[in-house]
Amino acid sequence: MKTETETATETATGTATGTAAAEARDAEAVSRFVERFASQLTEAGMQRMASRVFAALLASDGGAMTSAELSLALQISPAAVSGAVGYLTQVNMVSREREPGSRRDRYVLHNELWYETFTRRDQVLTLWEKTLREGAAGLGPDTPAGTRIAETAAFFEFLQGEMLAMMDRWRVHRATLDLP
Repeated sequence: MKTETETATETATGTATGTAAAEARDAEAVSRFVERFASQLTEAGMQRMASRVFAALLASDGGAMTSAELSLALQISPAAVSGAVGYLTQVNMVSREREPGSRRDRYVLHNELWYETFTRRDQVLTLWEKTLREGAAGLGPDTPAGTRIAETAAFFEFLQGEMLAMMDRWRVHRATLDLP
């Protein structure tokens, strides 16, 4: 019988038995991918530990891991996992689910993660655009600051329209892919 540590290691590295693909997975290659992608997310502005946890979840076959599995896979403390998951939950990239028959939580990537993330970003852009338009009106449309803020609001309005159209095109394109 496997220990919880052995099971966590296999889950974290994708070497748990069940599929030929998982058995053939190179744990070092998985680790390199997780660290490389996490580094890129960090460079883009995401918190470092949240980046690592997110990348580990993304690289796991099930898209879900427990705190113990994440701690072991990333060689970080449970407190670091908790902080990272708190951030990822707050920005709606991960949700917490109770493991059936257990008191342990599993941290799960959302289905259609990128679509949902960009859709939520659209809501933020709407709020920013409204605030910017109010700011431009308050500063005066003929002032340099008012003009700059009005242009920023117009950019966000344009960006929103383009993102909505792009997400519609993505749904059509995704349907043509050979994906589950």
